[in-house]
Amino acid sequence: MQRRRTEENEFNFDGSDSDSIILGSELHTLASIVNDDRSIEVNNQNENLEDIDLLNELLTFVNSNYSRVIRNMAAKNLESIEIDYRDLIRFDLFIEQPEKFLDILSESLTKVTNQYFPSYYQIKSKIYPRVVNVPVVDELRGLRNVHLNKMVRVQGVVTRRSGVFNLFSLVKYICNKCKASIGPFYHNSRTAPSIKCVECQSSSSFTVDVTETVYRDFQKITIQEIPGTVPPGSLPRSKEIYLFNDLIDFSKPGDEVDVCGIYKNDFSPYLNLKNNFPVFSTMIIASSVSKKINKMEMTNEDVKEIIELSKDSNILERLINSVCPSIHGHKNIKTSILLAMVGGNSKQNNSLRIRGDINVLLLGDPSMAKSQFLRYINVISHRAVMATGQGSSGVGLTASVRRDPMLKEWTLEGGALVLADQGICCIDEFDKMNEIDRTSIHEAMEQQSISISKAGIVASLHARCSVVAAANPIKGKYNSALSFSQNVNLSDPILSRFDLLCVVKDNIDEIEDSKIADFIIKNHKMGNNEEETDINQDLLKKYILYAKNNIVPIIASFDIKKITRLYSDLRKESLHSGIPITARHIESIVRISEAFAKLRMSSTVSKTDINSAIDITLNTFLSAQKYSIAKTLRKKFAKYFEENNEDLIIYLLKKMITEKVTVTGEGSINVNEFIQYCKFNEVIVTDNFYKSDTFIKSGYQIENNVIIKRN
Repeated sequence: MQRRRTEENEFNFDGSDSDSIILGSELHTLASIVNDDRSIEVNNQNENLEDIDLLNELLTFVNSNYSRVIRNMAAKNLESIEIDYRDLIRFDLFIEQPEKFLDILSESLTKVTNQYFPSYYQIKSKIYPRVVNVPVVDELRGLRNVHLNKMVRVQGVVTRRSGVFNLFSLVKYICNKCKASIGPFYHNSRTAPSIKCVECQSSSSFTVDVTETVYRDFQKITIQEIPGTVPPGSLPRSKEIYLFNDLIDFSKPGDEVDVCGIYKNDFSPYLNLKNNFPVFSTMIIASSVSKKINKMEMTNEDVKEIIELSKDSNILERLINSVCPSIHGHKNIKTSILLAMVGGNSKQNNSLRIRGDINVLLLGDPSMAKSQFLRYINVISHRAVMATGQGSSGVGLTASVRRDPMLKEWTLEGGALVLADQGICCIDEFDKMNEIDRTSIHEAMEQQSISISKAGIVASLHARCSVVAAANPIKGKYNSALSFSQNVNLSDPILSRFDLLCVVKDNIDEIEDSKIADFIIKNHKMGNNEEETDINQDLLKKYILYAKNNIVPIIASFDIKKITRLYSDLRKESLHSGIPITARHIESIVRISEAFAKLRMSSTVSKTDINSAIDITLNTFLSAQKYSIAKTLRKKFAKYFEENNEDLIIYLLKKMITEKVTVTGEGSINVNEFIQYCKFNEVIVTDNFYKSDTFIKSGYQIENNVIIKRN
């Protein structure tokens, strides 16, 4: 019995001790929860006090630094002001939690505005800060985890833009049980508000009060890395940008923009389903958006060097010789490319716009460096987009309409011509494109706009760019016995939109072939040394961009009669040449004249510029003619060439030497014989020609009254 009592006592003791241990642990847990709640409450109170202190500090900051800006904003009935980044870096919260800081700053701006203008809240209920002048520009492909929830600045080209949507800002709810009004609640897409009816204590079954809820405008755009900044062999990266309020519709596809905003992440069910593990999508909540001006960073020393270089009397020859230094010869093509990169002046007359960009078509035999010319443009031009005829469709060149996977609505996406706005679009294998796809770029090449009317979207996008295209003849090799139209599989409407048609032929020329072989071997042995060119390639790039953006030449003297006669004669000969000559070619001569003036950094178009434009137009026209009539046409149009037409004399000299080498095997010509040969072709040769840079740089010299070709 005693033993049983002892066991019972032991059992009871053990049980009571166990209960006390469990009860003690529960009390400890409860105490820790209470302490945690108290600490959270204390932390919240501290945070609220800190927010109040920051708000008061920002009120003083705004009053002392941005009072005039606020008054100017109110005069225009705007809802945002620009705040310099350098003024905000003094605040630690801006560096650590920029989203929270900007909300408090917005509240302070709103209060100060309402102090100055008590009824302004009826116009704009809230004033938003737009952070500008962030010193560091981040690359889209360089955004990483360390940038999350921080202020970043990126640059890119807008490729897609959604419609405008209403997004909850302050939400009010109606209890479905007692019909009480609850709220307002600040809506955050990342956290659901904890709602409980204050009347019936219900925590479920609520309806949004649409009449009392405050909305804000929302739009999503997609930007892509700027053409020319993408590393070779890499695909361009893109990033979604969220726009709110007055940033809506600020930009459209094709615009080059500078975005300052907060780099955020969000849970993406689509990416999780695709990758089978948690993945967050990232975006940038825009604080400010500005359109990026198409210009390079130039120092005052760069501008001085450019202006000093433009004073050279032989600047045109130096510029042409510096284009594509890895390619020998092809002066007409190099000149045409240079003119396309500079362009003329666009004119705006009411609703009518006349393009200033110059379109160029390179047509010729294989292995004549046509594609290499396009690659060079893609490198040297500040903004260029490369496309191929076989790899591009009509919508790929112009614009397309696609359904957004998140918003489930149709969005507008720009193609190559839109992305090349205010730049150059290079199209290789132009003849391989489908005829329907080629037809789709008619509007872009002349009106420089792209009209879209699909899926309920009616819009017009800018395509203010030059088009430089390369194509091959129908049978692979250009046949000089046929007309131009018989050699190319392109329609007259598309040909008439090109200002310059450059035909390059692979003719057998012993002297020229030797020079090409020596040039190629030299390049392989020494490499493409830029120092050997007349102008360094970096300086050439800056020179072209400066001339394009800063020089606007005015036509002061205009030889109208000469251009009128030229147009009339070209129209007459176009009936037999296969090249369509239309009224567009008159505008082409004007554009080319302006481009020559820009290359000289001149504010006026001189007679020399007009003569140079006529020269390049005629040279490209005559190079495309049948061999049987080319000589006759050159005699007929000789009167239109510039009086000191050194290019034509060099052409006749080269032709005469080639004929003599073929017949006698000698590569020299008596000066008197050459003068008589030029007179037969209605060209006058003076003694100054033999002293000119054109004669010397072409590799000729005179010894004992005999013209010989230097080795």
